Amino acid sequence: MSLPISELAEDQRLRAGRLLEHLDQRRLNGVVLFDRSYILYYTGFAFIPTERPIAFVMNNQGHRALFVPQLEREHAKANAQVDQVSTYPEYPHDPHPMQHLSHLLREMSMLEPGAVIGADNDGYPWIFGYRGVPLSEMTGQDIRNVRAFIEDQMMIKSPVEIAFIREACRWGDVAHRLLQDYTAVGVTETEVSERASEDATRVLLETLGGEYRSASEYYYGAMAGYRGQIGRNAAIPHALANNITFEPGDTLVTGAASSVWGYNSELERTMFVGEPNDAQRHYFDHMLTLQTLAIEALAPGRTCGEIDLIVRAYYEQHDLMDFWKHHVGHAIGLRYHEAPFLDLGDATVIQPGMVFTVEPGLYVPSLGGFRHSDTILVTESGAEFLTDYPRDRDSLIIPL
Repeated sequence: MSLPISELAEDQRLRAGRLLEHLDQRRLNGVVLFDRSYILYYTGFAFIPTERPIAFVMNNQGHRALFVPQLEREHAKANAQVDQVSTYPEYPHDPHPMQHLSHLLREMSMLEPGAVIGADNDGYPWIFGYRGVPLSEMTGQDIRNVRAFIEDQMMIKSPVEIAFIREACRWGDVAHRLLQDYTAVGVTETEVSERASEDATRVLLETLGGEYRSASEYYYGAMAGYRGQIGRNAAIPHALANNITFEPGDTLVTGAASSVWGYNSELERTMFVGEPNDAQRHYFDHMLTLQTLAIEALAPGRTCGEIDLIVRAYYEQHDLMDFWKHHVGHAIGLRYHEAPFLDLGDATVIQPGMVFTVEPGLYVPSLGGFRHSDTILVTESGAEFLTDYPRDRDSLIIPL
């Protein structure tokens, strides 16, 4: 499959155009964004945040600039969809980078008497020990937070974004297949996870070649593993890897993902080492019903909270609330967790183009955890699986 790389820059330009319309509606003189995901979303520039400030700046005339340390200059010029790349020498340095940013804002006619500037944060966040004055103090301007608009915009994925998420799902599926194939009694999660991730990434790179970029700060290629969710530890939803050795009878909760041009996927499965016992079958079947119920309920016009309430009703009806630990799911895209959330406290109306992970779980301390997660696209008619991996119990048994 050919990725829509040539269309990505135009997609980013259109996104920035909608942000510009928002500035006009709110009578803002420009916008300054420090969040890595926002910068990637509007410019295509992927980077690892450090103590050195990086910002996307756009004035109310639509002129776009990227503000970066000198060491990122070539990187930014080669990859950022902006009109200008402005640099400063180093952090903390003298003068401080925020003074250089103030000069850029003045150059772009954003510092005018009575002007109001939009921003995602009142200054660069305190990353890796960074210290600096707030944006409002530095500029002497009023600052209005624009995060809500950006988050709402990012919720609805364009066809280009969906294509990249679909491709990321494809490679997460490949990594998971290798993970399942390599898992066996007597080997460790470290051996299996590293082997599956390395082999899947090699196949990805051989297949996509020069078309591939990760654009992720977390991982390159495809990955799959257990993150310590083995045996009774599987009852801890966010456990950490611990080099556990697989044993007969273990309940396993997996995780597989990939990042393609910054867009993430998520695939999780509950598996068993050997034939499951009656209790394992009981909770697996309930978990699968819960996930199916949530996916079938995921439709335009409903609210995110409604999906969670529908699923919780099943927990309550079958006396399973003692094994509940989290909401039904979350959106996914440039972040592996995004808003909105399939939670009773989220009143966001579900719309076509939203992409969610759907992952209600059951966590039984004496037995382990039971959770599938699939990446699901909301369409005009309902829901579409972007992940493509068996969900039935018999397909997820590791033979002894």
